[in-house]
Amino acid sequence: MTSSQLVVASLSVAVGACLQSSVGFGLNLVAAPVLIAVDHRLVPGPAALLSLVLTILVAHREREAIDVRGVGWALLGRVPGTVLGALTVAVLSERGLDIGFSVLLLVAVALSASGYALPRTPPTLVGVGALSGFMGTTTSIGGPPMSLIYQDEAGSTIRGTLAGFLMVGISLSLVSLALVGRFGAAEAEASGALLPALLVGFALSRWTAPRLDGRHTRTAVLVVSAASAVALLIRDLFSY
Repeated sequence: MTSSQLVVASLSVAVGACLQSSVGFGLNLVAAPVLIAVDHRLVPGPAALLSLVLTILVAHREREAIDVRGVGWALLGRVPGTVLGALTVAVLSERGLDIGFSVLLLVAVALSASGYALPRTPPTLVGVGALSGFMGTTTSIGGPPMSLIYQDEAGSTIRGTLAGFLMVGISLSLVSLALVGRFGAAEAEASGALLPALLVGFALSRWTAPRLDGRHTRTAVLVVSAASAVALLIRDLFSY
């Protein structure tokens, strides 16, 4: 990355990390479209590793509010979803991955914007866990499906439970990406360059979490993410 690209990518990561640490989601809904525009190799591997670091930090901070039972059921679905996602990444061309990223980003936005709260039963938890695994492995955005289960809970429960689930799930995704040759030393090094921005965003969340209006923040993030997805889709469809 050039210096200007690093600044742009770092800013997107810092904003996304601050949002996710404050309202429960947002890191790669905000950062991934920017990262893939800067360098398509930053998604999914490097973006997923950054997500893993953030979820560890948030899960530790909100550890007392994690729904351990729900996380366990969802992880049963995450495994097959992750395997399918890794196989998809392995066989798709660069153009196919870029277009697929844009489409799945729009799916993630639609899921988050739907406002529909699924019943918290073992079958639904396994199902959203599988969808989260597929989306998280192919696009680094695996949180929106799980938010359908927990969006009516207290902020600490949303942040803690999603972080606890994603902490394990993203680890599985990174292992799967490594097995198909899409994550290694180069991707880890790219993540390292953006780690300071992630830590800044997380630190700022201690101040922003009690001050952000969750409803308005959520709407703004979804609008920006949808616009980014559409712009990337147009670019990918007409640049080849």
